[in-house]
Amino acid sequence: MKFHREILIASTILGSWLGMQAVHELGHVLGAWLTGGTVKQVVLHPLTISQTDVSPNPAPLIVVWAGPIIGALLPLAIWLALMAAKMPGSFVLRFFAGACLVTNGLYISLGSFGRVGDCGEMLRHGSELWHLWLFGLVTVPAGVWLWHGQGAQFGLATSARPVSPVVAWMVLGIVLVIVVTELATGTWQR
Repeated sequence: MKFHREILIASTILGSWLGMQAVHELGHVLGAWLTGGTVKQVVLHPLTISQTDVSPNPAPLIVVWAGPIIGALLPLAIWLALMAAKMPGSFVLRFFAGACLVTNGLYISLGSFGRVGDCGEMLRHGSELWHLWLFGLVTVPAGVWLWHGQGAQFGLATSARPVSPVVAWMVLGIVLVIVVTELATGTWQR
């Protein structure tokens, strides 16, 4: 049914964006904790760009790289585990993993030109430009490869499969929980 396809596609795209930000910031938080840093604030809100503030930050290069690295690899690991478990709807997590690889890769590689956000921190603390470009060169094609051929799962393409109403509503429900949670909490401060 076209209605379920629209719900699934819109929810997957919005959920992938919000989820990508959450996993990226989780990477910064884990990097800070593992290196003895103190997380002062995490901003996760559906209407803003996410951010994590760490102070003191004894290993800023590790903390800043942990965001995109964990943000790219954790969703991939989750998808692989759920695919191996033959979970229905795991194709949504494949799309999400691809989105995390692509967005983190584009953010780091293209952001290097303007030294935006994490990229500026990476370059200030010793990363070379080619490190950032190499990250994008590896992650973006990997993410696009994960997306390749997924249209049929979302009810698109000539070989489209019927979209499961259960999967469509489940993805929408998860996205609504994320949005409500982020609207209610938005910023965590210590």
